[in-house]
Amino acid sequence: YPHQLSGGQRQRAMIAQSISCGPQLLIADEPTTALDVTVQAEILDLLRSLRDRLDSAILLITHDMGVVADLADDIAVMRRGVIVERGTVDQIFNEPTHPYTIALLQAVPHLGQRGDEAIDMTAALAIGTDIVVDAVLAARIEVNERLANEAASAARNDSREVVVKFDDVVIEYPKHGRVAAFRAVDKVNLYVRQGEVLGLVGESGSGKTTLGRAAIALLPITEGSLHVAGHDISKASREEIHRLHKSVGIVFQDPSSSLNPRMPIGESIGEPLKLAKGLKGAALSAEVERLLDSVELPRAYRSRFPHELSGGQKQRVGIARALSLEPKVLIADEPTSALDVSVQARVLELIQGLQKQMNFACLFITHDLAVIDVLADRIAVMHHGRIVETGTRDEILRYPKDPYTQRLLAAVPIPDPNEQRARRELRRELLAAGIEE
Repeated sequence: YPHQLSGGQRQRAMIAQSISCGPQLLIADEPTTALDVTVQAEILDLLRSLRDRLDSAILLITHDMGVVADLADDIAVMRRGVIVERGTVDQIFNEPTHPYTIALLQAVPHLGQRGDEAIDMTAALAIGTDIVVDAVLAARIEVNERLANEAASAARNDSREVVVKFDDVVIEYPKHGRVAAFRAVDKVNLYVRQGEVLGLVGESGSGKTTLGRAAIALLPITEGSLHVAGHDISKASREEIHRLHKSVGIVFQDPSSSLNPRMPIGESIGEPLKLAKGLKGAALSAEVERLLDSVELPRAYRSRFPHELSGGQKQRVGIARALSLEPKVLIADEPTSALDVSVQARVLELIQGLQKQMNFACLFITHDLAVIDVLADRIAVMHHGRIVETGTRDEILRYPKDPYTQRLLAAVPIPDPNEQRARRELRRELLAAGIEE
């Protein structure tokens, strides 16, 4: 039955149904939006092989420019019901003419492009394979040991307070009827310092969200110890957990389901202030307006209900609510995965600006390495409940050591058609290695 299949398996079943009669045209409406990057890469390879085998035309509808670069031959850019630009994939990506197309391309997080020194992702991936690539032999990767050593030294000498610390943490979901107990998190050791953004990446089911929810005491831990903002959660009483919630905020993945549909957003933002600080009247109103200003929403929106806002606006409300008590720790659980690229870029800029301004520690949970590249100081990679690799941004993106990290990097679509063509064979090699394990 469908509920017994993963997202990628369900998508394959739908593709099989769609091609059963040998169609001349296959309409793929956001076929990879809800999928992890490795599953997404497999679906894109499947669509490409079907196009070649059946000689069918594919109309690909998507907001993901990396997916477009991977699969499309021609592109039509649509805005407000009007096609504003069309051309070949190379023309649109390399020589866009319409301002909206240019803005759309600029908004896409491009893995390995943060900062002054870009990372050659194609060459970096080749390190993780046995393939000899001329580009690598021609030194397209410059191994900068000085920068790597400086980053490692800075991490060792960082004197900032550790505000989140997992020590050999195990989290198990207990046996339920005939369903056996399931170990979602297995012996995890992890820390986040004050003012630091730690990116936690991995596929669905890897244990990322379970770890994040444990950090705010929404889930109990089975073994080990967990300290957050000076509180030992593993032994905390109900009163201590209540005090902890004043020091920790969380931004959920789906902004629509995380807000009360019957409550105006001003009340949603003000509720923690009312309950935790006892603010009322003019003082509460002034603080709500300040928070709306901080997330760049008009003050008049305080009287609107969630259904009157866009996805990006609702996520801003969620951020304002999470930061209303000025927490020491923010847990951000896939906060941009449900948003279009242009909206996603603005939300990422907002979180980045607020984090620098308020200096909170942030555990940023995502399956998208391009997003984490924008924000994170360090990256931890999670697979089947275990942390398989941790390091600085450069260490993880430039010199990935674990095969699973290499497969994650291989699967990320780059919004550049030429680069995607060069990476495709490397991606197949690494993903195939993962299937064989």
